[in-house]
This record gives sequence, structure tokens and C-alpha cells, in this order.
Amino acid sequence: MAARAMWRGTLRFGQACVPVKLYAAVADRSVHFRLLHRKDRAPVRQVMVEPEAEQVVPYGESQRAYPTEQGSLVMLGRDELAELEPESSREIAVEHFLPAHSIDHRWYSRPYYLGPDGDEDAYFALIEALEDSRREGLASWVMRRKTYHGALRLHDGYPMLIALRHADEVVSADTLQAPSGATLKDKELRMAQQLIDTLEAPFEPTEYQDDYRERVLEMIDDKRRGKHVKVTPLRRPKPSKDLTQALEASLKEVGHG
Repeated sequence: MAARAMWRGTLRFGQACVPVKLYAAVADRSVHFRLLHRKDRAPVRQVMVEPEAEQVVPYGESQRAYPTEQGSLVMLGRDELAELEPESSREIAVEHFLPAHSIDHRWYSRPYYLGPDGDEDAYFALIEALEDSRREGLASWVMRRKTYHGALRLHDGYPMLIALRHADEVVSADTLQAPSGATLKDKELRMAQQLIDTLEAPFEPTEYQDDYRERVLEMIDDKRRGKHVKVTPLRRPKPSKDLTQALEASLKEVGHG
């Protein structure tokens, strides 16, 4: 099934304009359920309830409020919040170009593929320019009433936009307490290095699956076919508190004992 564009805009840098379509580069594969009343299996829905009066409050009669550190509430109207939303636009403005891979992975939020939207000459010229420059762009755009900043880069010759987190969303490692502990013995260091060398392997994405999702879907299929389902909890070995013993057991497990 061909991918469907989720948004379209015009990529601009300097006087250059490249019409593009955005495609999701990741997909939600979570298992979704319907919520039913256990007694008669009728669908149920969530509602807002005023706790003191125990009355259902229609959405139109609700109002947002911001709790302050002093304990008071700042009331906010829907029209007031709507006025603060960014102005709708179809422009993806490239503001700067940076050396390739200069943005830390902690900043990455969500990736999108960019496809051509009519002007294929301009689209392929963009790809060639990014390849020749060996740089990535820093872009901003407004999509669905939200402002985004992102990295414009190539992936296997295909242009992508990777939405970035904002500065106050990324936690600095400086806020963490520095690790402490006893100095490792030479034997422990040698075994640890041997274990790392033994476990070295290329990244193969297909080897990493959502085991919980697969177990849920398997159980659903068994129940659908009327099979008796017996859930066996996963048992994981408890880690050893003795580092030397743990390293020796690990090396033995991978065939170097």
C-alpha cells in the first residue's frame, strides 16, 4: 500500500522554493482496544464530572485554568488561547545550514520523509545540493497550529525533516549526580572488555521487535479461535551483586567461559 502524504508545503532557502509533501517516517503500532461495560458489553465513553455535585459537565461548559505556584488559578478562555496560536502557513523556512550530524540525538523528536509535490526538478536539485554540501539545514514551519523546528537532511539519498525538541525539553547530563563506586580490578576490566568485544555486532533493526505487542496479538488470535489461553509470565534472572561472578557467568553464556 502506497504511503499517503500527511501535509504539504514549500521548502524555502534563500530564493529557492521546493514544493514538498510530508510523509510519516514512523508508525504507531500499539494495540488499541475498545472500552466496554463488563456486564452487558455495551460501549462506554469518558465524560467530565464535577466531583462535588457528581454531575456530568458538557465540554462547552468547561474552562481551562493554570495553577500558579502560589496556589491560585489563572482563568483562560478558548478565544484567548486561539489568538496565541501561530499563523497558519505552508512554508518550511530553512534558516541555517550546519555541518552534517552536528545535532545531538537527544534533540530528535519525530522524523518525516519529504517527497516532491509537482516540481521534481527542484526536488532533485535539493537532493544534489544537500549531497554536495555535506550539510544539514535547520528549518522551521507551522503545521496544524503548532510551530516546529527541525533538521533537514538526507537518509540514503532521500530528504527528511526530523522535528526537534525545544531547549527546555532536553535534560542536561549536568543535572545528574556523578557516578561513584570502587575502582574496578584489572581482572574485571579485562573480562568486561572481552564481553564487549564478544557482543559486538552490526545493528539489525528487524531483530528488535515489540515482544509484548506480539504476545498480545497472539493471545487475541487464540481467543478469537476459541482456544484456551494460559498466560505464562516472563521470568528474568536476578542480576548478581558480585561483579566478577556476573562477568564470568556472562562470558560462559556467550561461549567464552
